[in-house]
Order: sequence, then structure tokens, then C-alpha cells
Amino acid sequence: MDSKLKITSPKYQQIAADLAAKIAQGQYHVGEKIYARSALASQYGVSAETARRAICVLNDLQIVEVEKGSGVTIKSCDKAVKFVQQYGDIRTVNDLKEELLQSVYRQQNEYKRFNKCLSDLIDKTDRLRSGNPFAPYQVEIKSSTPYLNYSVSDINFWHYTAATIVAIRRKDKILLSPGPYAVLMEHDIYYFIGDSNCPERVNRFLYPIKQKN
Repeated sequence: MDSKLKITSPKYQQIAADLAAKIAQGQYHVGEKIYARSALASQYGVSAETARRAICVLNDLQIVEVEKGSGVTIKSCDKAVKFVQQYGDIRTVNDLKEELLQSVYRQQNEYKRFNKCLSDLIDKTDRLRSGNPFAPYQVEIKSSTPYLNYSVSDINFWHYTAATIVAIRRKDKILLSPGPYAVLMEHDIYYFIGDSNCPERVNRFLYPIKQKN
């Protein structure tokens, strides 16, 4: 949405409302004649057709009366007051609509900025990972693994995953370079390094999908 778009009423309606306001304020009185279309067009800086439409609005609302050869005569102050009030309500609604549209526009921009930041973050994280092969992955040892309480050596962990274990977090301790005799215990967090496919191989090895009979 273009943020420069404005909600506004047609020029002829604005002129009609301005003339009605002058009638309501007593600047023009019932029975008094007002400008011809050409003079009105010159006063408001619009075309004669726009001025004609403004007079037509007032005529339709019975605020003025248009008589051929006699010009435009003020007919009703009360109806002018009513029109001004209604027009003011319409303008208020339009202002509220514009404010809501601007709010939506701002929210859309914020959402776009959020998406861009998120995309940038993901991109930079991926590049950091690819640029630093020693950034460790991690996997939690759960009771569902068939290798619970087996050592890394017993299950030939490296042979099947090509992942090198660099640390184990067990409760509140970090065990660095645990070696091949480290035992897989429930709730351990194993940190390992390897290529980008390592996490998938490790998870597939530790948690094989059971074949249905």
C-alpha cells in the first residue's frame, strides 16, 4: 500500500460543505442569492463543472434552489446545518479510516523488517556454520535409544556416524574429550563435530525407526 495515499472527499463535495457552513453560520441568509457558477469556480479555483456539481448537491438537499435565469437562492438554513453536521461525521469516519490504514501500513512494514532480520539471521548462522566446521552440534540421549548404558566404543559410534564427540554435559558437569569409553546415559547432552549431514546420521543411528511386522 502506498503510504502517501490519502482518503478525501471530492472537491465539489468540499465546496458544497463550505457553502453550507457559511449558510449555517449566517454569512448567507434565506432568500439571498449567491454567486453564479463562473464566480464560484473562480472563488474556489476549480472548473465551472466542479462548481456546478457543488450547487447540484446543495440543490438536491434543498439547501438552495436553482432557477434558470435567476441564479442560486438560499432556501434553508436548518438543512444547511444538518448537512454540515453529517459531512463532519463523514470526515471523521474518513480520518479514522486513514489512521487505520496508516496503522496497517506501519504494521506491514514492521512485519517486512522482522522477516528480513529473521532471514538475515538464518543466513548468517548458516554461513557461520559452514565457515566454521568446528562449531559443535548436539544431541540428547533419551531412554528410547537402544544404546543406553553402552559405551561409545561398544556401539562403534564414529564408524556409523563419522561424528567426533568433543564434550558431554551430564547434569551440572561438562566432560571434555570424553574418549571412546564414555557411556551413553539418559539425559546426557553429547556435543559433536562433523559435516553438515552429521546431525541426521547421529539421530538416525541413536534413534532408528522401528520396522513394523
